Formats: sequence, structure tokens, C-alpha cells
Amino acid sequence: MIRTSGLTKRFGRVLAVDGVDLDVRAGDRYGFLGPNGSGKTTTVRMILGLVYATRGEIEVMGQPMPKRARDVLPHVGALVEGPAAYPQLSARANLSLLDAAGPSSDAVSRRNRRQRIDTVLEQVGLASVGRRPVGAYSLGMRQRLGLAAALVGRPQLLILDEPTNGLDPQGIREVRDLLGGLNEAGTTIFMSSHLLAEVEQLCTRVGVVDRGRLVAQAELEELRGVTGRSLVRVGDPVRAVTLLDGRVTHRDDDRLVVTGLSVADLTARLVRGGVAVHEAAPERRSLEDVVLALTSHGSDRVDSGRLDPGRLDSGGSRRTGGHRRGRTADPTGPVPEPLDSPRSDASPPTRPPPEHPPMPAPPR
Repeated sequence: MIRTSGLTKRFGRVLAVDGVDLDVRAGDRYGFLGPNGSGKTTTVRMILGLVYATRGEIEVMGQPMPKRARDVLPHVGALVEGPAAYPQLSARANLSLLDAAGPSSDAVSRRNRRQRIDTVLEQVGLASVGRRPVGAYSLGMRQRLGLAAALVGRPQLLILDEPTNGLDPQGIREVRDLLGGLNEAGTTIFMSSHLLAEVEQLCTRVGVVDRGRLVAQAELEELRGVTGRSLVRVGDPVRAVTLLDGRVTHRDDDRLVVTGLSVADLTARLVRGGVAVHEAAPERRSLEDVVLALTSHGSDRVDSGRLDPGRLDSGGSRRTGGHRRGRTADPTGPVPEPLDSPRSDASPPTRPPPEHPPMPAPPR
């Protein structure tokens, strides 16, 4: 679904993305991970043709990007950085304007637009407030609307940048269940997120990027390899510790971490000693352990004495060629109001024309 080869992006002297080779297969639930400023959002924007690569190749759905963007993007739904909308209009009106801006097909047309909008608002949990002005929405509701905008075109590929930003635990679970259901129905999911626990529950493959380089890409279970220790929950932990004779490296109430014994040998020894075993399994590394071992701290941390004047200005913004990357467009023009602030690894925004559509998304 997505392949990149030697994908590189420079902003002046700053090397934001450095030779990334992504491989996202059809049907994947792919998690794209890394600290702030590691190049995740810039990579996503290059995949979608929103930013040109300095060098390297990109293929989406077997087609070169951005050369074949007109053919590819109608089949892609995207939520990149913060969604945007006309605050004075309702969610339904915003989605209708967005959908009308793209090309029609048999599956996505004016005739079924109302039905599709009803469906996506129901999917993201906004059906009862679809006629309320978006300016009255909370951050979580606006994020749900951005997800609805990505889904309204019935995409084969979903590219999501922090899709659960601003959601409460219940909302995060709802989005996770929604994405899982879409994937089971045939939609490929590519998402970046800082919520490693959510990625661990949803994704089957992950890529980890650090300082612009892809430092790991594999099946999730492969990355979360066994540590050589065993986890066991027992009925009598005191007796179990005695029986195991110094092999217990950690105890938390009735849960023990044991080294030097396989799960089968550990269970047999405890049962022979009269200790009830409630659970036993090999210990695996958490995704958090894997990511922290592979990455450095993000760009939002600047230690004393390590400030690089060529890369950061006095406000903490990354510099490229003497200009701030975080500069915003003139707010006086009739453009959609951004619903969240841009991420630190985004490319410099440009002034959109007055007819700029709401919630920019791939044309269909």
C-alpha cells in the first residue's frame, strides 16, 4: 500500500527525514512511532503529496506519488496534524462542502452524499450534534469530526496522524474499535501516535523513527521478543519464592518474575511443591521498552548548554534558512480555522487562496 525508498527531506540546513524505507502492506494496521521532531508528520505529508521530497521515491497503492496523486488520493482518507473547519458551519455542512470539492464516482457521488455523511457521523459519535456549529465543539469533538472527514470518501487506505488527540479514555477506545472494524472490512490503517499502549492494542506492524531515520520496522510480536524470564501468578507467593531458590528477580504481591526456568519447568516445579499456579507465561518486552531503547529524547526537550542557535530560535521554533518554520498564515483571509496547533516536524505552511476548501483532504 505504501512504499518509500531513500525518502529524504531537508528544510535548509535541517535534515528532517533521512533515507526512510517504509513498507506498509495491504491489510496492515501499521503504527508509525517516534519522539517529537523525529520526522513522522513530515514523512506523512510527503506520502500524501503535501510536501515534496528532497530525494527518494514514494509509491501509494502501487502508483508513484505525487505524480499520480489525482488517481491515488480519491482512495485515501487522511487526518494530518489538527483538523480544520469553518467554525460558523455545522459538522454536516463542513462535510458536505468537503465532499463536494472532490471528484465523483459510483461509490462516492452527490446522490449518496447525505447517506455517507450520516454514516460517518454515526461512526465517530457525532450523530446527535451534527447540526451544531463546529465552533461550539470541544477538542475531542473536533478530532472526531476530522476522523469523519477522512472516512466520508470510503477510503481503501487511512493515513492518520495522532487520531486520538484530545479524546477521553472512552473516546480512545471507540476510535480503536472503529479502526479495528474498518481494517477487518479491508481498509489498510497507517497511523502515527504517541499513545504506545493504544498502538500496542491496535497495530500488527510498527515502524520506529528517530532523528529522521527509520531505526526499526517489523511485526509487533517480533519486536516484543521474549526476555528470557517468565511471569507467574501463584496462590502462595512466600512458599513459591522458597521453592524457586533465588530465581525470583521481582515480586509484586502474588506475581513473580522468574529467571533461568522455562514456563513448563517453572510450572512443574511449583505444582510438585504444592503451590497453585494461576497464570504463567514468558515475559515479553513492552512496546514502550522497545521504543525507548531505540530512540533519543524529542525535539521538545533542550538540555542546558545544548541549544543550537542554527536550529532553534528564541521561541523554540526550528529555523530553516533564517525563517521560522512555525509561522502561521494571515488570519484575515476567509480560510478554515485550524482546530489544533501544527506539530513541530511539519513543513512551513503557506498562505492558502481565498477559495481554500474546509478541512483539506485528498480529492475524490
